[in-house]
Amino acid sequence: MNQRIRLQFRCLTRSLRFPSLLFLGVACHAGARCLLQSVLGGSTGLLQHSSNESEREQGYCDTEDRLAPTLDFWTLSSENLIAVFPVDPVKENYVRKVENCIFSIAFPTPFKSRVHLVAVSKNVLEDLLDLDVSVSETDDFVQLVSGGKIVFGSVPLTHRYGGHQFGVWTDQLGDGRAHLIGIYTNRQGEKWELQLKGSGKTPYSRSGDGRAVLRSSVREFLCSEAMHALGIPTSRAASLVVSDDDVWRDQFNSGNIKKERGAVVLRVAKSWFRIGSLEILAHYGELDLMRILLDFIIQEHFPLIDVNEPNRYVDFFSTVVSGTAQLIALWMSVGFAHGVCNTDNFSLLSITIDYGPFGFMEAYNPDFVPNTSDDERRYKIGNQANVGMFNLNKLLQALNLLLDSSQKQLAAQILGEYPDLYYTRFRKLFKAKLGLLGEEEEDDELVAFLLHLMGETEADFTMTFRQLSEITESQLLQLNIPQQFWALKTVSKHELFPTWVSKYLSRLKSNINDSDSKRRKRMIC
Repeated sequence: MNQRIRLQFRCLTRSLRFPSLLFLGVACHAGARCLLQSVLGGSTGLLQHSSNESEREQGYCDTEDRLAPTLDFWTLSSENLIAVFPVDPVKENYVRKVENCIFSIAFPTPFKSRVHLVAVSKNVLEDLLDLDVSVSETDDFVQLVSGGKIVFGSVPLTHRYGGHQFGVWTDQLGDGRAHLIGIYTNRQGEKWELQLKGSGKTPYSRSGDGRAVLRSSVREFLCSEAMHALGIPTSRAASLVVSDDDVWRDQFNSGNIKKERGAVVLRVAKSWFRIGSLEILAHYGELDLMRILLDFIIQEHFPLIDVNEPNRYVDFFSTVVSGTAQLIALWMSVGFAHGVCNTDNFSLLSITIDYGPFGFMEAYNPDFVPNTSDDERRYKIGNQANVGMFNLNKLLQALNLLLDSSQKQLAAQILGEYPDLYYTRFRKLFKAKLGLLGEEEEDDELVAFLLHLMGETEADFTMTFRQLSEITESQLLQLNIPQQFWALKTVSKHELFPTWVSKYLSRLKSNINDSDSKRRKRMIC
C-alpha cells in the first residue's frame, strides 16, 4: 500500500491525536401550574398519584399487549427527576444564569396559529409509548406534541448544561428551545424521556427565539428514524407538527433573513444527559451535585456498574469511551457526519442526539463537511474520531475532580485506549462491508485501497458498497461492470481498479465455507 493511501486510511481510522380545562388526562398550563406550586413547596403527592404503574392498575392496559386508543389514562411523570435533583427555585421564565441545579421548570409556549400534524412514527408510538397510532388523529395528541397542553401529573423541565463548542468553552448553554415534558414507563418497563424541540423560550435560550422551523424539523424527524433503522444508536422522533406562526431565519448566515413556519418535533430518548451536563457542574465547582447526577445516571442507565463501587466513575468513563468509539465507527460506516460534534451534543449514553446540520456523504470525501458555518472544517467526516477523543478528554477533565490519584491514572489509560477501540470497530465494520471473513494481513490495505479509488473517482460512498453486495464475482473478474452498477462503474474508470479487483477476489477465496451467493446475501443485510 503506497504512502498516500496509508495516510488517507489513517485519516479515517488511527489519526487520533489525541393551554383550557383538565380533560382526557391532558392538562392546560394553568392547571399544571397548580401542580407546580406543590412541587416547589416540597409536596409530591400529586406526582405520585400520576405514576404510570398505578394508572395501568386502574384501567386502560388490562392486558400486556393492549395499546392505548386515547390519552385518557396515558400518563407522564417528572417525579423520577424532581425527587432526585434540586430544581431551579426561580419560577419565572426569562434568560438568566442558573446555578446549583440540573433543571429549571419552564412551560412550552403554544403556537398562536393553528397547528397541523405533519408526521408520526408508528413504531415509536406503539413500540415505545404504548399508544395506538390512531391516537395521533385526535386533537388531544396534536395539542400535547405541539406544547399546547401537558399531561396531568408531569412538570415540564429544561436542562442546564454547558459545553465546548468548536473546541472552545462557551459556559452555560442548556435547553434553549426544548422542553422535557415527562418520562413514560412502558409495558416492558422501559423509561423514555419525551422532549419537545422548538416549543418556545426557556431560561437557556440566550438570544434565541426558542423556535424551530419546518425545514430543520423535517430533517431531524427523518434522520432520527433512519439512523434507528440502520442500527445506529439514536434518539427517536415520535411526531412532527407545523404551525402558521412566522419564524425568521438566516439559513446560510448570509444576512438574508427569511420568513419560515414554526414546527415542533417530539423527541424520545432514554436520557438527554450529555458530556456538557457534567462539564457545567465541574466548571462551577458544584461537585456534590455532580456526584448526585453521576450516581443517578449510573443507577438508571448503566446496570453493569455497581453504584456503591469506589471505582464506579472510572467504570462509567470506560463504558462511555467504548460506546463513543463504537458510535463514531458506526457513523463512519454509513457515511454520516454529525456536523456539530460539540461536547453539549455528545450523549453520555453514546447515542446520536441533536440533529442539526448533519449530512450523509455522497461522493466519498474524507473532507466532507455538512455544516456551512464550520469554516475551519473542524467537524469534517474524517475528523470525527479525533473530535470524539477531544470530547472524551473534556469529560475526563470533569471527572478528575472526583477521582483520587490512582483512579486518575487508570482513567487516563482508558482514554489512551480509545484509538485502538475505534480502529478495531471501524475495521470490523468495513471488512463486513466487503464481505470478508476471518483475519488476513492485507485486509486493512484492501479497505484503504478501495477508499482511495473511491476518493480519486468521487464515487458514491453508499452505492459503491451496496453494488458490491449485488455484483457477482464473475462480473467483477471480467472487469466489464454493467451500467446498473453505476457507482462501481465510476470506480472502475480508475487505472488501478483491476489491481484492486484482483486483490479482492483473491482475498474472497480465503473465506472459509463461503460462496458468492452467501457473500452477497451477507453483505446486503
